Amino acid sequence: MSTYSETIGSKLNDLLEKTYDAEKGFKKAAENTEHYNLKAFFERKAQERYNFGHELKSEIQSFGQNVDSGDSMAGKAHRTWMDIKALFSSDNEESMLEEAIRGEKASVEEYEDVLNETALPPSTANLLMKQKNTIEGGLATIKRLEDLN
Repeated sequence: MSTYSETIGSKLNDLLEKTYDAEKGFKKAAENTEHYNLKAFFERKAQERYNFGHELKSEIQSFGQNVDSGDSMAGKAHRTWMDIKALFSSDNEESMLEEAIRGEKASVEEYEDVLNETALPPSTANLLMKQKNTIEGGLATIKRLEDLN
Protein backbone atom coordinates (compact mmCIF):
# COMPACT_ATOMS: atom_id res chain seq x y z
CA MET A 1 0.00 0.00 0.00
CA SER A 2 1.21 3.49 -0.78
CA THR A 3 2.28 5.77 2.02
CA TYR A 4 1.64 9.45 2.33
CA SER A 5 4.36 11.68 1.07
CA GLU A 6 4.88 15.18 2.37
CA THR A 7 3.41 16.41 -0.92
CA ILE A 8 0.17 14.49 -0.43
CA GLY A 9 0.00 15.53 3.22
CA SER A 10 0.47 19.15 2.18
CA LYS A 11 -2.22 18.93 -0.52
CA LEU A 12 -4.67 17.35 1.91
CA ASN A 13 -3.95 20.03 4.50
CA ASP A 14 -4.58 22.68 1.82
CA LEU A 15 -7.87 20.95 1.03
CA LEU A 16 -8.70 20.86 4.74
CA GLU A 17 -8.00 24.60 5.06
CA LYS A 18 -10.28 25.30 2.10
CA THR A 19 -12.92 23.06 3.67
CA TYR A 20 -12.77 25.23 6.80
CA ASP A 21 -13.08 28.30 4.56
CA ALA A 22 -16.13 26.85 2.79
CA GLU A 23 -17.79 25.96 6.10
CA LYS A 24 -17.33 29.52 7.37
CA GLY A 25 -18.48 30.95 4.03
CA PHE A 26 -21.70 28.93 4.08
CA LYS A 27 -22.33 29.98 7.68
CA LYS A 28 -21.83 33.60 6.65
CA ALA A 29 -24.21 33.18 3.69
CA ALA A 30 -26.86 31.68 6.01
CA GLU A 31 -26.51 34.73 8.28
CA ASN A 32 -26.91 37.10 5.33
CA THR A 33 -30.23 35.81 4.00
CA GLU A 34 -33.78 35.88 5.29
CA HIS A 35 -34.95 33.49 2.55
CA TYR A 36 -35.96 30.32 4.43
CA ASN A 37 -34.92 27.77 1.78
CA LEU A 38 -31.57 29.46 1.12
CA LYS A 39 -30.81 29.76 4.83
CA ALA A 40 -31.57 26.05 5.32
CA PHE A 41 -29.47 25.12 2.28
CA PHE A 42 -26.48 27.20 3.40
CA GLU A 43 -26.73 25.77 6.93
CA ARG A 44 -26.78 22.22 5.50
CA LYS A 45 -23.73 23.00 3.35
CA ALA A 46 -21.87 24.43 6.36
CA GLN A 47 -22.59 21.24 8.34
CA GLU A 48 -21.53 19.14 5.36
CA ARG A 49 -18.19 20.95 5.21
CA TYR A 50 -17.77 20.59 8.97
CA ASN A 51 -18.20 16.84 8.53
CA PHE A 52 -15.80 16.82 5.55
CA GLY A 53 -13.20 18.53 7.73
CA HIS A 54 -13.43 15.85 10.39
CA GLU A 55 -13.20 13.11 7.78
CA LEU A 56 -10.14 14.74 6.21
CA LYS A 57 -8.47 15.24 9.59
CA SER A 58 -8.99 11.59 10.50
CA GLU A 59 -7.63 10.45 7.14
CA ILE A 60 -4.53 12.67 7.43
CA GLN A 61 -3.86 11.51 10.98
CA SER A 62 -4.36 7.84 10.12
CA PHE A 63 -1.25 8.08 7.94
CA GLY A 64 0.83 9.83 10.58
CA GLN A 65 0.70 13.31 9.08
CA ASN A 66 0.28 16.52 11.06
CA VAL A 67 -2.99 18.39 10.65
CA ASP A 68 -2.89 22.13 10.03
CA SER A 69 -5.77 24.19 11.34
CA GLY A 70 -7.14 27.61 10.63
CA ASP A 71 -8.41 29.34 7.56
CA SER A 72 -6.71 30.95 4.63
CA MET A 73 -6.36 34.60 3.72
CA ALA A 74 -8.22 33.84 0.48
CA GLY A 75 -11.12 32.43 2.51
CA LYS A 76 -11.24 35.48 4.76
CA ALA A 77 -11.19 37.74 1.71
CA HIS A 78 -13.98 35.76 0.06
CA ARG A 79 -16.21 36.01 3.16
CA THR A 80 -15.52 39.76 3.40
CA TRP A 81 -16.45 40.10 -0.28
CA MET A 82 -19.71 38.20 0.38
CA ASP A 83 -20.47 40.62 3.24
CA ILE A 84 -19.83 43.65 1.01
CA LYS A 85 -21.95 42.22 -1.80
CA ALA A 86 -24.76 41.45 0.67
CA LEU A 87 -24.62 45.00 1.99
CA PHE A 88 -24.77 46.75 -1.40
CA SER A 89 -26.57 44.28 -3.63
CA SER A 90 -30.20 44.80 -4.47
CA ASP A 91 -30.45 41.07 -5.21
CA ASN A 92 -28.64 39.68 -2.19
CA GLU A 93 -29.72 36.05 -2.62
CA GLU A 94 -28.74 35.82 -6.27
CA SER A 95 -25.31 37.32 -5.51
CA MET A 96 -24.74 34.80 -2.72
CA LEU A 97 -25.82 31.92 -4.95
CA GLU A 98 -23.43 33.10 -7.68
CA GLU A 99 -20.60 33.22 -5.13
CA ALA A 100 -21.55 29.77 -3.86
CA ILE A 101 -21.45 28.40 -7.43
CA ARG A 102 -18.05 29.96 -8.00
CA GLY A 103 -16.71 28.58 -4.73
CA GLU A 104 -18.11 25.10 -5.32
CA LYS A 105 -16.64 24.94 -8.83
CA ALA A 106 -13.25 25.89 -7.35
CA SER A 107 -13.66 23.16 -4.72
CA VAL A 108 -14.35 20.53 -7.38
CA GLU A 109 -11.18 21.60 -9.22
CA GLU A 110 -9.15 21.40 -5.99
CA TYR A 111 -10.46 17.89 -5.29
CA GLU A 112 -9.65 16.84 -8.85
CA ASP A 113 -6.12 18.17 -8.44
CA VAL A 114 -5.55 16.03 -5.35
CA LEU A 115 -7.31 13.01 -6.89
CA ASN A 116 -4.93 13.21 -9.86
CA GLU A 117 -2.10 12.45 -7.43
CA THR A 118 -1.10 8.93 -8.42
CA ALA A 119 0.19 7.84 -5.00
CA LEU A 120 -3.06 8.22 -3.08
CA PRO A 121 -3.94 5.28 -0.84
CA PRO A 122 -7.35 3.77 -1.73
CA SER A 123 -8.99 5.04 1.48
CA THR A 124 -7.96 8.62 0.68
CA ALA A 125 -8.99 8.40 -2.97
CA ASN A 126 -12.39 6.96 -1.98
CA LEU A 127 -12.97 9.67 0.65
CA LEU A 128 -12.03 12.48 -1.73
CA MET A 129 -14.17 11.06 -4.55
CA LYS A 130 -17.17 10.80 -2.20
CA GLN A 131 -16.72 14.40 -1.01
CA LYS A 132 -16.19 15.70 -4.55
CA ASN A 133 -19.37 13.94 -5.75
CA THR A 134 -21.30 15.49 -2.85
CA ILE A 135 -20.03 18.96 -3.81
CA GLU A 136 -21.01 18.36 -7.45
CA GLY A 137 -24.50 17.32 -6.32
CA GLY A 138 -24.71 20.50 -4.27
CA LEU A 139 -23.79 22.55 -7.33
CA ALA A 140 -26.87 21.24 -9.12
CA THR A 141 -28.99 22.22 -6.11
CA ILE A 142 -27.51 25.73 -6.03
CA LYS A 143 -28.32 26.17 -9.72
CA ARG A 144 -31.92 25.05 -9.08
CA LEU A 145 -32.20 27.49 -6.16
CA GLU A 146 -30.84 30.25 -8.38
CA ASP A 147 -33.55 29.50 -10.96
CA LEU A 148 -36.27 29.68 -8.27
CA ASN A 149 -35.00 32.95 -6.88
